[in-house]
Amino acid sequence: MSKLEERFISREEIFDGKILKVVKDTVELPDGEEAFREMCLHVGGVCVLPLLSDGRVIMERQYRYPHGRIFFEIPAGKLNFKGEDPLEAGKRELREETGAIAEKYTFLGEIATTPALIDEKIFVYLAEDLTFGDRELDEDEFLDVELVPFRELYAMVMRGEIKDAKTQIAILKAAQLKRELTDGLY
Repeated sequence: MSKLEERFISREEIFDGKILKVVKDTVELPDGEEAFREMCLHVGGVCVLPLLSDGRVIMERQYRYPHGRIFFEIPAGKLNFKGEDPLEAGKRELREETGAIAEKYTFLGEIATTPALIDEKIFVYLAEDLTFGDRELDEDEFLDVELVPFRELYAMVMRGEIKDAKTQIAILKAAQLKRELTDGLY
């Protein structure tokens, strides 16, 4: 065990819901003492930055109940099960929410959303060479889709107008990958 690692001893299940499970673990600290760790377990998620050939991005406006407001985000969703192929989940979410199908996907990385509280990982992709079909929203899913120039999204992130972390990260990583989209902005 490294000098920073904590060792799992036992688990008490607090809540088991449709999306989250809340547990209280007893752990052994690096100094040999015991402590408790309360955390949420989550199956994980995926997000996709869909980039059109003209430099616009498919964005969504969606009400997020925990914050009590509408967020401006890239398409995203949870994995259907632990271990689901994140790329396949991303393809599904992009098609269901926007009707878009991409010929090219580039993996932009993995995000640990709130590592002190939840074990959720979000896998981030850039999608290009898009064609369109019909949307297939979940029955409890309501969102508006907009096309926004990448340069404007980048500027919105830098001005603090886009609050969603996964969207910020995807835009900033794509800006590095596709420098021509932000030429002259930084």
